[in-house]
Amino acid sequence: MAKRKLILDVDTGTDDAIAIMLAALHPHLELVACTTVNGNQAIQFTTDNTLRTLDHINRGEIPVHAGLSRPIARLDFPIPRGERDPGVHFLEMPLAPARSKVQDTDAVEFLIETYRNATDEITLVPVGPLSNIAAALALFPKLVDHVPEVIIMGGGHGVANVTPSAEFNIWADPEAAALVLGAGFRNLTLVLLDATHKAVISLEQCKTLRASAKPAAEAAAIFTEKRIEGYRSYQRLADQDAAPIHDALCIASMIEPDIIETENYYVAVETTGALTVGRTVVDTNFRSGLHPNARVAMNADTVRFGRFVLDTLINN
Repeated sequence: MAKRKLILDVDTGTDDAIAIMLAALHPHLELVACTTVNGNQAIQFTTDNTLRTLDHINRGEIPVHAGLSRPIARLDFPIPRGERDPGVHFLEMPLAPARSKVQDTDAVEFLIETYRNATDEITLVPVGPLSNIAAALALFPKLVDHVPEVIIMGGGHGVANVTPSAEFNIWADPEAAALVLGAGFRNLTLVLLDATHKAVISLEQCKTLRASAKPAAEAAAIFTEKRIEGYRSYQRLADQDAAPIHDALCIASMIEPDIIETENYYVAVETTGALTVGRTVVDTNFRSGLHPNARVAMNADTVRFGRFVLDTLINN
């Protein structure tokens, strides 16, 4: 199998870190670069977390480009997630200080120039707020013609996590999300919380990861255990001994596309609603009369996801 190239756009907390390790280590993937964005934490911390994650698995040669430090339109969200709610368990990164350095070229310029000049297909995988992608589109609208595939972790239909209506990545920069979803990418998959809440790793699987003594597997176990602790106190789930690793599902779907179940729908983002700002409105009943703009994932195979994560981190 030829390696699939990808760029990961991240706001690195613990699930982003696991996604980065999977993308960097899977033998059939080539992680071209990581771009970072304000989201889970302020940009300097999401960038540092990304560098530390790559250094931890001895992949510090993969370039990291820092991106936007705020949403594209709003002044009311410069607040890092860890200062807004008690979900800090999801953000703690007990890794050694970074040895590698961030690149001089910023994320938006890097994305534009990389896709403008690409001779190979490079999948774009944004798993944080969509600020960098929207900014790149604003400067280079033809980006939609140069990106062969976009896989976004964001939004929810029956599930929300930051307000009663909204998922964090979309809520953090709803104007950016609206721009990206309306831009006309010809091959866009939106992986909703409805699917990622099936992409869980359990405490029992953490024991298996730890037992391997592989740096990536041990780190993933530590991150997942912290996530389980966080969900127990912050957002109780049906299975209290497991936690979703949201962003990693996008990586798994690149290797095993049918690990997620998708349907074609038109999706819009609410940017003005007093109670619903940041909500992804998925037209499951085809009431809008608009052509679908995304393959929407609302379900995932829990068993296969766990197998993918363990196999990749233990055996590579």
